[in-house]
Amino acid sequence: MQAGTVKDHVLAGVRAAIIDLDGTMLDTVPDFHVAINGMRAELDLPPISADAIKLMVGKGSENLIRTVLALDFDAAGVEQRFEDAMDAYQRHYLAVNGQFSTLYPDVEAGLAAMQAAGLRLACVTNKPIAFALPLLKLKNLDQYFEIVYGGDSLPKKKPHPMPLLQVCADFDLPPAKVVAIGDSSNDAQAARAAACPVLTVPYGYNHGHSIHDTDSDGIVKTLLEAARFIGMQN
Repeated sequence: MQAGTVKDHVLAGVRAAIIDLDGTMLDTVPDFHVAINGMRAELDLPPISADAIKLMVGKGSENLIRTVLALDFDAAGVEQRFEDAMDAYQRHYLAVNGQFSTLYPDVEAGLAAMQAAGLRLACVTNKPIAFALPLLKLKNLDQYFEIVYGGDSLPKKKPHPMPLLQVCADFDLPPAKVVAIGDSSNDAQAARAAACPVLTVPYGYNHGHSIHDTDSDGIVKTLLEAARFIGMQN
C-alpha cells in the first residue's frame, strides 16, 4: 500500500481516534539519544548512535534498556545491571524530556482538524506516563486529548489490545468506530487485536522494518491527511 491511500469505507462511522506519541506525533529519538548515552556513561560504556537507538524504541522503557545493555553484556549481565541502568536512564530522560524532540509536519493541524470535526481523541503510548504527560504539555498537545495512557498505565501495553479496548470503553464506543493511528507494527497489531481500524504514517520508528510491510488499513502522510480521510468517509 502506498502512502496517501486508505481502504474504502473502513473509516465510515469513526467517532474517535487513538494516536501514538513517539514516532507519530514527535521525533523523540534526540531525547532518547541524550538520555541513553548519559546512562551509558554512568556505566562506563561508550556512546551509541541515534540511528542505533531509533531501531530500539517503541516497545517500552524496560525493553529499550535491556536492548541497549545487550549490546555489551550477555543475558545475565543485562539483568545484573538492569535496575541501575533503568534508574540512570529515567533520571537523564526526565532532565531532557522534550528539549530535543520535534513535532512532525502537520501534527497540530491534524489534531485540530480532528477535534473540529467532533472526534474524541486519546493518546496511547508505550512511553511511561510520567514522561508522556509532561512531553505533551511542553509541546502544547495535551489540549487535544481527553485521555492519555502510558505504557505503565494498564497491566498490558501495545501490541496487546488492552489500552485500545480501554479507550473504547472509556468513550463508550465500539472498536469499529475508533481508529488507531501510529507509526509501527506495535500500533497495527494492537489495533487488529482490538478490532479497531488502523492507519499508519510512513515516517517514525518501526523497528527497522518498512511500514509498507505492516498490516494496516491505510498509510497517511500526515495526521492532517488522516483527518481528511476520516472526513471523506463520514
